[in-house]
Amino acid sequence: MNTQSTELIQLGSTDVRITPLGVGTWQWGDSTLWGYGKGYAEADIKAAFDASMAAGITFFDTAEVYGLGKSERFLGQFIREGGQPVVVATKFVPVPWRLGKGSLLRALRGSLNRLGMQQVDLYQIHFPFPPVPIETWMDALADAVQAGLTRAVGVSNHNVEQTRRAHAALAKRGVPLASNQVEYSLLHREPERTGLLKLCQELGVTLIAYSPLAKGLLTGKYTPENPPAGARGRMFRPDYLARIQPLIGLLREIGGKYGKTPNQVALNWLICKAAAPIPGAKNARQAAENAAALGWRLAADEVAALDAASDAVG
Repeated sequence: MNTQSTELIQLGSTDVRITPLGVGTWQWGDSTLWGYGKGYAEADIKAAFDASMAAGITFFDTAEVYGLGKSERFLGQFIREGGQPVVVATKFVPVPWRLGKGSLLRALRGSLNRLGMQQVDLYQIHFPFPPVPIETWMDALADAVQAGLTRAVGVSNHNVEQTRRAHAALAKRGVPLASNQVEYSLLHREPERTGLLKLCQELGVTLIAYSPLAKGLLTGKYTPENPPAGARGRMFRPDYLARIQPLIGLLREIGGKYGKTPNQVALNWLICKAAAPIPGAKNARQAAENAAALGWRLAADEVAALDAASDAVG
């Protein structure tokens, strides 16, 4: 059972309410990037789910491709075992051989089958991809709402122009665009720089921030001498890890005022930007630490200082 009460926020202009911070489940079953089955297993991610729920975090984001369906199966299993209300988001991958609206509804039914649910709370297009136009997929999402398979619909990885098109196409069907899920963190601020964050606010679209800890870089665990292991380690050069250290130092300094860790400060910064971060959690400790980003708020001058330190990374 939940041991904390977390104030919910509205998802776009829909009647779906989510916790201001959710849980991304990319790691749940993914062995390619995250090493599932090596350093952690099912018992660990079940503990992460339980710890999130105990902290009052009830918004979970998955996708049909995460762990080739394992993430959805795990999440559905944990929800059934827990017996508590959960808000579930999942995603459709518009690969080239999926050419018609019917393929989206078939994929959604496949996700529902893996989740063991009759309806999800949010169904999203994972990314825009030719040859099918955005408008066709928006029409299919509206069909999914009409069929009662999802309560709300959104997009992911859509830029300013694509978001405008998606919003307009759904509006023609009387369906709101609830969200756009994009990469956003202190080390990836494109949503601010391109105007996407501002557009989402203007349109009443919730910006869901994935990789809010920059694949672990903002936790403060990694340095040029101690890079991430495996595939993640190959993504980040030692000189880049060196450049981010002043930002990490500021996260530690600000966190010290609140008794918070660098990653809790980094997540709170996103919440102050009116985004809804969905950090991943592979175990109970990570889930509990992420949840402690809620219940307090950075001061405006601290947000500005973090902005400046982020800009200095380049």
